[in-house]
Amino acid sequence: MQKLILIGGGGHCRSCIDVIEATGFFDIVGILDVAQKIGEKVFDYSIVGTDNDISKFVASGVRFLITLGQIGAGERRAEIFMKIKAAGGELATIISPRAYVSSRACVGEGTIIMHGALVNVGVSIGANCIINTKALIEHDVQIEDHCHIAIRAALSGGVCVGTEAFIGAGAVVAEYRDVPVRAFIKAASIWSGLKVGDGNADV
Repeated sequence: MQKLILIGGGGHCRSCIDVIEATGFFDIVGILDVAQKIGEKVFDYSIVGTDNDISKFVASGVRFLITLGQIGAGERRAEIFMKIKAAGGELATIISPRAYVSSRACVGEGTIIMHGALVNVGVSIGANCIINTKALIEHDVQIEDHCHIAIRAALSGGVCVGTEAFIGAGAVVAEYRDVPVRAFIKAASIWSGLKVGDGNADV
């Protein structure tokens, strides 16, 4: 099994562990978090260092998954991603065996697709994204890097989601709409802003 280091030991990490264990493909060898938490455990997995230790683990041949949650823009997740890549590290792509991902979809490095999510034909998902539990990503949606599509959010066909955007729980994005870079779409809201290609808009 591929050895895996997780970065971020909070609630989202716990959900990620459940998905990772369900795949049967990875051996979690530790978690990186803040220095004050070193020695603590998340389930059976020890917090063994901070993100300042990334280079040390790269040298040991492990892969990484960023398990820090994201509410709002994903700057911190993006920063950690760049730190891993600058050190020569690789990130794992995790797909729950209880999700559906079309064979005609593309999923980027470091992205996790959680239980019950549905990713349809022609979808492109960038690097370091969270496609959370029971999210629906319809045909031909384009999601750029470092985005979080929260639980039960629905992206209709042809939507384009900008880098570091957050789409809240149960939100719906109408078909062929642009979601701007670093947008924050509230939970349970309906986004029917500009059509794809019409330019930028405030959310």
